[in-house]
Amino acid sequence: MKIKDIKVFICSPGRNFVSVKIVTEEGVYGLGDATLNGREMAVFKYLEEHIVPCLIGKDARQIEDIWQYLYKGAYWRKGPVTMTAIGAIDMALWDIKGKKANMPVYQLLGGKSRKGVTVYGHANGETINEVLDNLGKLINEGYKVVRLQCSIPNLKGTYGTLEGKKNYYELQGNRPLPPEQQWSTSKYMNFIPELFKQARERFGEEIGLCHDVHSRLTPIEAARLGKLLEPYNLLFIEDSVTSENQTSYKIVREHTVVPLAVGEIFSTVWDAKELIEDQLIDYLRIAVSHGGGITPLRKISDFAAMHHVRMAPHGAPDQSPICFMAQMNFNLWAPNFGIQEFTGFGTSELNDVFKYHIEIKDGLLYMVDRPGLGVDFDEEAAKKYPYKRSYLPVNRLEDGTLWNW
Repeated sequence: MKIKDIKVFICSPGRNFVSVKIVTEEGVYGLGDATLNGREMAVFKYLEEHIVPCLIGKDARQIEDIWQYLYKGAYWRKGPVTMTAIGAIDMALWDIKGKKANMPVYQLLGGKSRKGVTVYGHANGETINEVLDNLGKLINEGYKVVRLQCSIPNLKGTYGTLEGKKNYYELQGNRPLPPEQQWSTSKYMNFIPELFKQARERFGEEIGLCHDVHSRLTPIEAARLGKLLEPYNLLFIEDSVTSENQTSYKIVREHTVVPLAVGEIFSTVWDAKELIEDQLIDYLRIAVSHGGGITPLRKISDFAAMHHVRMAPHGAPDQSPICFMAQMNFNLWAPNFGIQEFTGFGTSELNDVFKYHIEIKDGLLYMVDRPGLGVDFDEEAAKKYPYKRSYLPVNRLEDGTLWNW
């Protein structure tokens, strides 16, 4: 079953997505997501110029060998651009194998470990009352776990909130240059505990709560935040510290019992090796797309399971439904799956391009069993939504110092 053609598409149905379609000589095709938020064109060109020519004529069934070929054969290994490109190819090959076997991909991985995928939604707002109102709406929709993010008073912009926009697509699809926001650790630390205090007072202890720091703190500051939030029984604090120096998490771990999550910008197991081996985290947030595909992620999952670390893949809207459906298959299989981030069912433009079926019930997300990943891509519809450059924001302290750790 030789690879006949590989097409790479970039479109913006609300925001930019890079999609890969591998077609075999038999006419069976598979889809992969190669979206790297704010650097989409780098992956697009990497695929077109450096990967596609190498794979024409190769046997699409040899998923492991192709993955090793792309990872080891280029000499320049790792990095988000390389691994996102490899991840898209890997997803598409698993999609082909599932279609050929007439099975969902999770069956090829070993079958289901659970009936549905536990998810958490996002409750955002400009004020605590707005966040809590949105939390109440999500609880009424059936969510059992919710992430709380609130704008910090007296600061210009707070990353991770909607900043007054209707949805993430409106917010993140319209930044032709990187916007600059303010950061103040003291204002943040004095404010955030009150958000969770009021959440517990209003909604009790049954709802699971989590929070994303977006790597804005030093290790000892993150340790202090953990102590401040311990009374509110969070499921986890995410990205409390940047992780390039993995031992930073040892300081946080030594000072707080709040569970820790990290990994949405990880691209290989080497980014998390010490964090896992030394049991410095509780949840690993690496995504199927950015982590090189299903092939390496199931190995990372097994490694993490040996050290009591659960998988909690990144699921923000900077991934297309192709990646999300790949993660649904992975999550249904992974014995040490913990929770999946889920920001909703997209927009009408997104659902014009990507065809998939998922539904949420009692805090669990379900997919319809279909061969492969369970998602399709409309090439003609994608043409209606051309790429437009858009960036993530950067942060500066109030004195102007650039503060992206």
